[in-house]
Amino acid sequence: MSERAAPFYCPYCGEEDLRPGEQGHGAWECAACNRAFQLKFLGLLARGLHQAADNGGEESI
Repeated sequence: MSERAAPFYCPYCGEEDLRPGEQGHGAWECAACNRAFQLKFLGLLARGLHQAADNGGEESI
C-alpha cells in the first residue's frame, strides 16, 4: 500500500476536525469531541458482494 487512508469524519460525533494520533498507525484524534480512536483493516471477506446479492441480500444501486 502507498499512504495510509485517512478517515473523513469522526465515527462518534461526525465532525471533520481529525488529526493523526500519537498512539501509532491507524490512531486518530477528534478535536471536536476530544475522543481518540483507531482504525484497523481486518481482511477480506470470504464471499464477494455479488454472491451475497444472489443469496437474497439487497444490492444497493
